[in-house]
Amino acid sequence: MTHDRRKRATLAPPGAAKLSTGAFALRLSIYYAALCLVFGVHMPFFPVWLDAKGLDGRQIGLVLALPMIVRVLTVPFIAREADRRNALQRAILVASLASVVAYAALGFANGAAAITLGFIVASIAFTPIMPLTEAYALHELPRRGRAYGPVRLWGSVSFVFATIGAGVLADIVAPGQLIWVIVAMLACNALGAFGLSPAEPHPPAEEAPRASAILRNSGFIAVVTAAGLIQASHAMFYGFSTLDWKASGFGGVTIGILWSIGVVVEIILFALSARLPPIFTLANLLLIGAVAGVLRWSVMATSPDFWMLPFLQALHALTYGATHLGTVGLVTRIAPRRLGATAQSYLSIVLGLSMAVATSISGALFEAYGSLSYAAMVIPAGAGAAIAIFARPLWRAKT
Repeated sequence: MTHDRRKRATLAPPGAAKLSTGAFALRLSIYYAALCLVFGVHMPFFPVWLDAKGLDGRQIGLVLALPMIVRVLTVPFIAREADRRNALQRAILVASLASVVAYAALGFANGAAAITLGFIVASIAFTPIMPLTEAYALHELPRRGRAYGPVRLWGSVSFVFATIGAGVLADIVAPGQLIWVIVAMLACNALGAFGLSPAEPHPPAEEAPRASAILRNSGFIAVVTAAGLIQASHAMFYGFSTLDWKASGFGGVTIGILWSIGVVVEIILFALSARLPPIFTLANLLLIGAVAGVLRWSVMATSPDFWMLPFLQALHALTYGATHLGTVGLVTRIAPRRLGATAQSYLSIVLGLSMAVATSISGALFEAYGSLSYAAMVIPAGAGAAIAIFARPLWRAKT
């Protein structure tokens, strides 16, 4: 008996015994909030900083797209090593600290070439954080009897405050100085990473499967392809909606509020995700997100009146939120448990590559056609819907 207790103590990660289930969920919620502070500032206002540095629409599209391709070479390696060493928390902390340094260096770059190179380096540091965090949460929360959605929603809450706060700052701070707001949010994210506890170790007798096993799973391929297409349909919105709205005369606060509207409804979806009716299966959530994307981008292409924008922004809860919940749920069920971070990294690669292509195309289209370019985003959303329909029997078989 003494030997068994000693063995269990050896397997427990440092600090695991000190953290209750509630404390673990609280710390993870705080970290999601800190991480999404970065996204809440970066997504709407990094393109504004690029514009202030003298880049045109085509160059902005390329700058935003190229680093997404870099993750193909870096994220799988980092995630696989984190899986192999059971070091998800440590990898999140290192990447969070490195991203602060990299973005601070980017703030001193000038010229399209130097900015692109600096952003590539910064993306190498930052892009692994989200797939590592998702793998960490989806691995640890079920072990503690906690649902993913109610913890993840705090990231969306902080995103709302970040976009509104950044909107206020955008009317005060010179556009060329917005990069330092991003650096400050990255520093908050790094502080939050120190609060995460190490993941529970895998059973020693459990054999780690080969990473290639995921890529041979047709259900997994269908999920990430559909998700990549649906999420890539946001490229025009993520990259150019702020510039489009500023050109229409909207102030920073108004733009921040518009960005936050969809996230508020997204928060409600995440909060209720554990209690949704049975009809909202993971596959159906993915399909709902795709259909909502077709509707949202079709209307956005018509340059709608201002009163319509809040309703279109509310669809973000479906185009992003429902798609995200369906995707991470299906990936978690399909992928072997020992390859959680690796599976999330492959998903991240597909999302990154599809977004890179869509963003690059969006830059050229926006430069030529303005808001009419939203019509092109209907194509990937519709393709994602088609895959979600035809892959349903496959997902039932694999899960």
